[in-house]
Amino acid sequence: MAIINNPVERTERHFPSAKFPIAPFLPGLLFTMGVAAFATGIATLPGISKIGAMLCAIFIAVLYRNTLGYPEKCRPGIQFAAQKILRFAIILYGFRLNIHLVLQQGPSLLFQGVFTIVIAVFTTLLVSKWLKGDRQLSLLLGIGTGICGAAAIAAVAPILKAKDEDTAIGVGIIALIGTLFTLAYTLLYPYLGLTALQYGTWSGITLHEIAHAAAAANSVGADALTASLLAKLARVFLLIPVSFVLLWWVRRQSKETEDSTQRASFPWFLLGFILTSLIGTYLPLPTEVLNAIATLSSFLMAAAMVGLGLNVHLASLRSRALRPLLAMLVASVLVSAFSYFTLIL
Repeated sequence: MAIINNPVERTERHFPSAKFPIAPFLPGLLFTMGVAAFATGIATLPGISKIGAMLCAIFIAVLYRNTLGYPEKCRPGIQFAAQKILRFAIILYGFRLNIHLVLQQGPSLLFQGVFTIVIAVFTTLLVSKWLKGDRQLSLLLGIGTGICGAAAIAAVAPILKAKDEDTAIGVGIIALIGTLFTLAYTLLYPYLGLTALQYGTWSGITLHEIAHAAAAANSVGADALTASLLAKLARVFLLIPVSFVLLWWVRRQSKETEDSTQRASFPWFLLGFILTSLIGTYLPLPTEVLNAIATLSSFLMAAAMVGLGLNVHLASLRSRALRPLLAMLVASVLVSAFSYFTLIL
């Protein structure tokens, strides 16, 4: 049995033609779904629950890939999960965004969210450049820090033509650092001098994932949790304009260099994200349905993380990941400090 031990080149030729039946995809899809289910189960355990299913899925997949490899017959399904299922999960993620709530109650939060994104992206890129770190990975981490963690990285990766292994390692780093910051926020709250509403806003405007913001704020109470989720939704909303700005920037860069191979294709799945956001906002869907969609989105995202993690070759990333991680850490601290002082002044 052939085993994959080298990084898989990110290219469409890995996918069988559409005229072929689904059978070639099944082994890899079943494998990724199985690992995702296992990771989701582990993520419910005490202590590990603070890490989350996506980070568990990434770690398990990377460990498996770099110790055992995986059968060649699983490659088409794994690549399908890493690319196609990931986009579908992003589309479903849109149901979590209440556009009306953000526009009606959070204009100032949108303004703060813009500052968060600008500080996160430019600080990460500047520090990484000073450290001579990888620019592509640093940009992914800066965007993830500024907007909504793994979902933001997954959404902009196709626009930036990022490698699957860069996307996977970016998601892993953002989830890990976000988890550590969540624990730090919870421990520091009694000494910060913030009201529950201020703390909730601070958590939502600075922490990396929706789950991180919710976990940090929930320990303080319902008011803090509400403020946190509203602030976080404002940042998620900004994923839409940021994605289109990046699309314009990438296309402009490709024209200036006259390199048509680097030209970004239109991210059609973002239109799906906008559509599901509008449906979730303006159609009276039952709470049970929205909860079921959120659960499905989280599971599919975990499955996609497995697909991405199975493309990570640690030996080739050891020298590339540390410097962007340090740059992203500096940016995260700066974002937290800036937002904190704007709240208390």
